[in-house]
Amino acid sequence: MEKQETKKYEEIHFVDTTKPVWNYSLFDEEQVRNFQNGSNYRMYDLLGNKQLTVLNTAGTYFAVWAPNATAVSVIGHFNKWAFDAHALFVRLDHSGIWEGFIPGVIAGEAYKYHIEGFQGVKVDKGDPYAHYWEKRPYTASITWDVNYKWKDEKWMKTRKKHNSLDAPYSVYEVHLASWMRPDKHNEESYNTYQQMIELMVPYVKFMGFTHVEFMPVMEHPFDGSWGYQGTGYFATTSRFGTPQDFAALVDAFHQAGVGVILDWVPSHFPYDSHGLFMFDGTHTYEYADMRKGFHPDWNSYIFNYKRGEVKSFLISSARFWFEKLHIDGIRVDAVSSMLRLDYSREEGEWEPNEFGGNGNIEAISFIKDLNLTIYRDFPDVQTIAEESTDWPGISKPIHMGGLGFGMKWMMGWMHDTLDYYKMDPWFRKFHQDKFTFSMMYFYDENFMLPLSHDEVVHGKSPMLYKMPGDEWQKFANLRLLYSYMFSHPGAKLLFMGCEFGQTQEWNYKSELQWELLKFPSHLGMQQCIKDLNKLYRGEPALYEKQFEKGGFEWVDLNRRNESIIIFKRMGLKPKDDLVIILNMTTVPRLDFHLTVKGKTKWKEIFNSDDKKYFGSGHVYNPEIAVEEVDKNEGSIKLSLNLPPLGAIILK
Repeated sequence: MEKQETKKYEEIHFVDTTKPVWNYSLFDEEQVRNFQNGSNYRMYDLLGNKQLTVLNTAGTYFAVWAPNATAVSVIGHFNKWAFDAHALFVRLDHSGIWEGFIPGVIAGEAYKYHIEGFQGVKVDKGDPYAHYWEKRPYTASITWDVNYKWKDEKWMKTRKKHNSLDAPYSVYEVHLASWMRPDKHNEESYNTYQQMIELMVPYVKFMGFTHVEFMPVMEHPFDGSWGYQGTGYFATTSRFGTPQDFAALVDAFHQAGVGVILDWVPSHFPYDSHGLFMFDGTHTYEYADMRKGFHPDWNSYIFNYKRGEVKSFLISSARFWFEKLHIDGIRVDAVSSMLRLDYSREEGEWEPNEFGGNGNIEAISFIKDLNLTIYRDFPDVQTIAEESTDWPGISKPIHMGGLGFGMKWMMGWMHDTLDYYKMDPWFRKFHQDKFTFSMMYFYDENFMLPLSHDEVVHGKSPMLYKMPGDEWQKFANLRLLYSYMFSHPGAKLLFMGCEFGQTQEWNYKSELQWELLKFPSHLGMQQCIKDLNKLYRGEPALYEKQFEKGGFEWVDLNRRNESIIIFKRMGLKPKDDLVIILNMTTVPRLDFHLTVKGKTKWKEIFNSDDKKYFGSGHVYNPEIAVEEVDKNEGSIKLSLNLPPLGAIILK
């Protein structure tokens, strides 16, 4: 047996290894059958470890799925990692489930499964269903439950209105380790979940975001994967504390009126020896055919969506976070790679499906069942797809031929918008179509506009330095971009640090550049985002019809030479209508005339050139002159001043 690399505790609890494992089970025939058929979505209540009292004896029940194993035992501190001390019993129903009750094993014990598998292979594996793991570099699972006394009843009863598609949905994307550190020069220095209650919760509330989204908090061995190469699909990472500490963080966000979204990765997993890969000596969780089972981009392995037990595992994982930890949504990572057999593969490196196409039929079925299950059991949450292709119907209902997600990341908008804003303003008049193209296909999906972590790493530069011009122009351009983002239809997502204009790319080993907030330019940027969030939440025209055609219309697209773009946002009541005017050049436009229909009194409710945002503050509209053009049509002419590289919003 390989030597165990595991934490040495000051007090080690031992059990009597001369006493046998009790043949005990939590399963009935129907549960096993549903597990095998891929329709048991509460497997976290059955597999893994459970602290129980059996025949007045306290201990732990262990159960693991290892269908090609010839023997399975539990090894840990409590039996000095002896592989022959506590052998589990295999069920006689050919389910491949090994189980047993070990008297005397208490909560907090490190353990693994010693598996003798296919062709005599011997491996020591962590528990796929464990709720708690040792902190890396140690790799054992820990006996634990996730019981927590929640205090978020008010949020849970009313969260439907917060998570609805006709509600403001502004997401702050966070990498927990690098948001803020006790010692910013030490990558091993972490704020705990409990400390984040004091630091992060009030900040997100102060900034006015409606939701926070955590990059994967599921247990993972390698920091450099940012959590996207996971080994614990039912466990919060122990880097920051216990599962109960994480629950307390979610609870605190809910009490502050902020929803919590988790990144979730059902597309691939790493090949770490203690993880899911070759779990019982064979391809247990992954496809055996590496044309489907290996992911060339991430050097990782793809789940076998055709296998019922794997499907039960994955949907149980998603359901676990909603039921046990009260989350409000999942953002499903790398959906494109799941849907397409030819994703990142050249001709000859993939095999068409049974109909000759490139769709992974099993993955499509899995995704539909995932969304059906989540929305059936938790109708007041959202599932969000990170999907970067033109695959149709990602966020359409399944009964209408879609995949059933609530929303989809609008990657096309992100690429086109950044390409446009990177241009010298003088050239923008030649590329207006790139800017306006998003509304040509916006209603195909329920879109979220993402400016995520992927846009500020790997040489792409921080958001601020994507902008052209001198320092003032860079800040003005970025405020203009954010103003456009918050006034464009759809939900919003902004990565941490972008709200105050980081000057460095994101680095998971350090922390955000909080020291920049001592400069008026960065403090002004932060204030701009805060006010845009307030505007988004406070103006019904910006969210009530954000996914409906009646919520948007172009007012004037004939100002190409001036690079001025004008559109209207509409809510359920005409009195809530807003007009958004974007001046994409450095030239201020004084006494600019605009003809609109509607009320005869208008006021400026937002100006991105405001001094409090580090703008010039020289071009604004304290009063707007109105001249009647056609009384029968209800058209009027407004006389306005447009700031350079500025956005104004009129009501």
